[in-house]
Amino acid sequence: MSTSHLNRSLGLRLVIVVVIGNIIGSGVYKKVAPMAAELHSSGWVLICWLLGGVITLFGALSNAEVAGLLADTGGEYAYYKKIYNRFFAFLFGWSLFVVIQTAAISSLAYVFAQSFNSIISVPPLLSSWTAFSIGGVFYPFADFNVKLTAIILIILLTWVNTKGIKTGAGVSSGILLLVFAGIFTIIAAGFGSGHVDISRSFNMETTNNTPVTVSAVFTAMLAAFWGYQGWASIGYIGGEVKDPKKTIPRGIAIGVFIIIALYMLVNATYLSLLSIPELEEIYTAGNKIAAVEAVRSFWGENGALFISILILVTTLGCTNATILASSRPYFAMAREGLFFRKVSKLNNAQAPANSLLYQCVWACLLVLSGTFDQLTDMIIFAVFIYYGATTLGVFILRKKMPNAPRPYKVWGYPVVPAIVIVFCAVLIFNTLFSRPREAAIGVVLMLTGVPMYYWFKKNNRQVEEGVTS
Repeated sequence: MSTSHLNRSLGLRLVIVVVIGNIIGSGVYKKVAPMAAELHSSGWVLICWLLGGVITLFGALSNAEVAGLLADTGGEYAYYKKIYNRFFAFLFGWSLFVVIQTAAISSLAYVFAQSFNSIISVPPLLSSWTAFSIGGVFYPFADFNVKLTAIILIILLTWVNTKGIKTGAGVSSGILLLVFAGIFTIIAAGFGSGHVDISRSFNMETTNNTPVTVSAVFTAMLAAFWGYQGWASIGYIGGEVKDPKKTIPRGIAIGVFIIIALYMLVNATYLSLLSIPELEEIYTAGNKIAAVEAVRSFWGENGALFISILILVTTLGCTNATILASSRPYFAMAREGLFFRKVSKLNNAQAPANSLLYQCVWACLLVLSGTFDQLTDMIIFAVFIYYGATTLGVFILRKKMPNAPRPYKVWGYPVVPAIVIVFCAVLIFNTLFSRPREAAIGVVLMLTGVPMYYWFKKNNRQVEEGVTS
């Protein structure tokens, strides 16, 4: 039996599980607060969650065509070598390291630490250093008790992964079932409580009596897109799906539709339980989680404990999975001479220990660099540059490889991918103006890849010359 036949063994159920499992993380619990602070209207918050879901669906369907065509070669790093060139592929891989994946690890660990602190209060640490800043931008010792907990988690999970211990599919499925059960418990108990005011969640009026601007909508959607982040992982199993022409788009559509419905329900629950001023106060506090406060409002301290444990389970699983998966691209790049050479080595447990170590150090530094929302805004700004690049690849590949077999062609071509590209461009430019600090940091970090590319190439050439001589 051929390898290619064995690869085509994954059905619709697994595709849906992969889509959903890689999306649900910290955003479902936390992002309603910064959205409320930006929009000052509960109805507009729900609209942004819906718009974010629709654009996510369009982007995922566009990505599915590229994944179906180039599935056997791997993820975006390999796609970009075919669509663009080796240099652009490297910039993507470097961006994963300096911004996208390491900041995702930091953000997930940060929410884990916040939830842990709500269960077991960690005493304030280095309080006298709270006001210390680097250039008035970074406050590494603000909420240092939470940040130190996040750093300890990253270090522990990195150590676990260097031992070759991996989260099995059964454990991942179990965590996903537990998370769904917990979220539906929140929805049912919240709407069934005497504290709920359903009409409040659909109120289109703003608390500051000012109209909602287009810029505010796009800025709020930075938060929503963190909640939807993760769907692109479907590209990594594109070559292993049975009947991909039908299964991939169906799996993506069903998975994202389920997430949209779930997010609309749970955020409507939060907005029915907490007023916009209360959510704005939660956002301003910086060390609170909206979901915890919503459940506390009708279930008291027992409810706060329940959801805090649920968030611990969710973010623990997501952090571990992100640490495990994210270390692999850097390992692959190092094997090609386009990353630090030590990263290409495996340890005795056949784990990329050096890749995990480099990733751990940088992720810990990012924890100290800012707050959760600063980190996630920086991630979404960076990742949408590459979402747009992948979607543009649909047009490029149809011109460069017109006769190549495509297991799946994006629905609504060329309108759907064009909408995604335009949306990505608007979101990127809006972020430059609405979140200039986060955007600037993201751009600077990504552009450090330009000199690094030539440095890696030069080192690799010298090594090759040394071997041949």
